[in-house]
Amino acid sequence: METGHEEDHLFDGDGYASTCMRERPGAHAKPEAHLGMDIRIYYEDTDAAGVVYHASYLKFFERARTEYFRERGLGVAELANAGFVFPVIRMEIDFKAPALHDELVTVITRPERVGGSSFAVRQQAVRQSDGRLLVEAQVTLACISPQRKARRIPSHIRRMLEENAGQEG
Repeated sequence: METGHEEDHLFDGDGYASTCMRERPGAHAKPEAHLGMDIRIYYEDTDAAGVVYHASYLKFFERARTEYFRERGLGVAELANAGFVFPVIRMEIDFKAPALHDELVTVITRPERVGGSSFAVRQQAVRQSDGRLLVEAQVTLACISPQRKARRIPSHIRRMLEENAGQEG
């Protein structure tokens, strides 16, 4: 049911999200991009116990980062064709609670730090049914050329990351 509102999730110290509603411009408007990407947990994502296999979160986070850039007009293929590739060079991940088969999870992506040729994002997987924080990761990406040489982050990408850094979403 369309309400004309968006939900924002703000995490408390126990890993649960409290929800607040904001007006949104138009009944069929797309939610703001920083709110995250929804992922349905399929059988292929789980282990024999029906719990999401830990490595599945790496795929979920990769998809969410890709969509984060796409929603801001920065397609990964177009960036690569322009000579800018962003591989993950570091990931620190905390598993806080399990996700199960058929649950709906939202992956939230937020820039945290922007350097000359690298940047870091915080990603969180949140169960939609109860707002529980399931997994949290700090991911560092480098800006390199297709020849794998370090490059400075282009100014328009740097501005976008800096403008979105630290936003609660």
